[in-house]
Amino acid sequence: MRRIRYGIALATACSALLLAGCGGGGSRSDVLTSDAGSGAAAPAVASAASAEAQEQDASKQPRPERQDSGGLVSNVKLAQQDRQVIYTGSMTVRAKQVTAAVQQAKQIVTSAGGYLSKEETSSASDTEDTAMLEFKVPPDKYAEVLARLGKDLGKQLSMNQGTQDVTMRMADVNSRLKSAQQSLDSLRTLLKKADTIGQVLQVEREISTREADLESLQAQQKELATQVAMATLTLRLVGPVTEVQDPEEEPAGFLGGLKAGWTALVSFTKVALTVLGALVPWLVASLPLIALIIYLARRNRVRRPRVPAPPPGPGPGPGPEAA
Repeated sequence: MRRIRYGIALATACSALLLAGCGGGGSRSDVLTSDAGSGAAAPAVASAASAEAQEQDASKQPRPERQDSGGLVSNVKLAQQDRQVIYTGSMTVRAKQVTAAVQQAKQIVTSAGGYLSKEETSSASDTEDTAMLEFKVPPDKYAEVLARLGKDLGKQLSMNQGTQDVTMRMADVNSRLKSAQQSLDSLRTLLKKADTIGQVLQVEREISTREADLESLQAQQKELATQVAMATLTLRLVGPVTEVQDPEEEPAGFLGGLKAGWTALVSFTKVALTVLGALVPWLVASLPLIALIIYLARRNRVRRPRVPAPPPGPGPGPGPEAA
């Protein structure tokens, strides 16, 4: 019995060793297989490692913050572009003495760095004088000049202000100007390489066209730069008793047409009376000459001899048929 037990135990131990050997061989083959395939999988592993490294580097960078609305706010600071704005304004002021107010307005604008570009004055009387002044004022002094003109010259009756943003327009003109200049330079280079007279003439015509376009763009650029550099302010000065009519207060519809018709009739009557008044002195001066002409015409008619009528002659004699 004891030998049988030892035999069973020995068989069991051998079976266990065989199973362990088979398992070890399988694991070894797996290891060998993995080692053999590691050379083919190396690029994929390297790419995966590089991708992981990039993700780690990206994770180290500051992440964008979230707004309350769920959107992302970029940390990049955008450079704010200078806006190109044209300022325009008009003002009506009632002054005690228009002539003195004109000189004072010129001094105010000149002291602010501006200048007078246009002037129209009308002198009917000391109380009915009017003046229209157009000033160019630096934009940074525009508000200050407006305040001084409305306060120092007299009573401000009306004021209108307007702005026009021409940033995109100026950028477009500058871009087109740059492209036109580059195209013109290319054509001039091509002109040097032209071989035949036909090519030369064709390139010269194209150069002339491009030069005209370039000059037009340069004029537009200069005009826009001038308008942006200086604000335009129109000042109207009126005397103490001058009537100032606001177009917005004029009645519309039937009453407006009636008023316009009456105004036209009055204007036509004034013009007709003015023409008649201008002709009356000439009519008075020419009356003696007209009377003399009429007198001489009647006198010649009275003295003209009458031609006597011819006496009636004998009737026609009887013809041969009557006989």
